[in-house]
Amino acid sequence: MSPNMNATYKRVVTFLWTILWASMALHSPSLAQTSHGTDVAVVVNSDTPVADLSLSEVRKVMLGERQYWSSKLPVVLLIRAPAARERDVVLRVIYQMSEAQFKQYWVAKIFRAEAASPPRIVYSNDMQYELLTALPGAIAFVDSRNIRPGVKVLRVDGRLPGEKDYPLR
Repeated sequence: MSPNMNATYKRVVTFLWTILWASMALHSPSLAQTSHGTDVAVVVNSDTPVADLSLSEVRKVMLGERQYWSSKLPVVLLIRAPAARERDVVLRVIYQMSEAQFKQYWVAKIFRAEAASPPRIVYSNDMQYELLTALPGAIAFVDSRNIRPGVKVLRVDGRLPGEKDYPLR
C-alpha cells in the first residue's frame, strides 16, 4: 500500500469509528441518573476468580491492559451509556479522561490492534445485569443501591461500597 493510500485508510477508519461512537451516544435512551454522592460498586460475573482489586488494578483492567482474569477467562468490559452517573464516575476516577478522550483512547487502541473492541455499552441497569450474569469474565459499575443477586461485588483497595474511604463516588 502506498503511503498516500495508507494515510487515507487511517483517516477513513478514524472517521468511521468517530461516526459509530457519535451515533451510539446520540441514540441512547433517556437514563435515570442516581443521586450524587452514592458509591459506585465494581461488580463482576459471579464466576470471575477475583474478589479484591486495587484501584490501579481496576484501572489496568478498564484500560484494556489486563485482558484475562485467568489463563482462559477473558475480561469483558461493560460501561454505561453517556449520561449515566456511573459512567461519569468511571471516566473521572478510573479512566481519568473526558468523554472525548475516552472515545479517542479506544479508537486508537483498536486501530493499533491492541484491543479487538471497546467496552460494550449498556443502556440500562437491566441490560447490564443481563450481560453480567450471562458473560463469564464480565465487569461493570453499578450504583451501590442497585446491586442485585447473581453478581459479585469487588472490594477496591480493600473496601466495599459504603465503607469509609471507598474510592468510587
